Amino acid sequence: MKAAELRDKSGAELKELATSLRDELFRARMQHMTGQLDQAGKLGALRKDIARVETILREQTQQG
Repeated sequence: MKAAELRDKSGAELKELATSLRDELFRARMQHMTGQLDQAGKLGALRKDIARVETILREQTQQG
């Protein structure tokens, strides 16, 4: 997910996306703990995506 794509979305869409990414991260962590997760790099990618969304949200609230 690219930051330029995220900047085109509204605040409500970004909040919804952050919530869904957190849910997906939770499920991936559970799969990792039980040994069912095949892609260990998925955890890091999800954390980075969440950070990108939160950063864009913070930028939008600071701008006005």
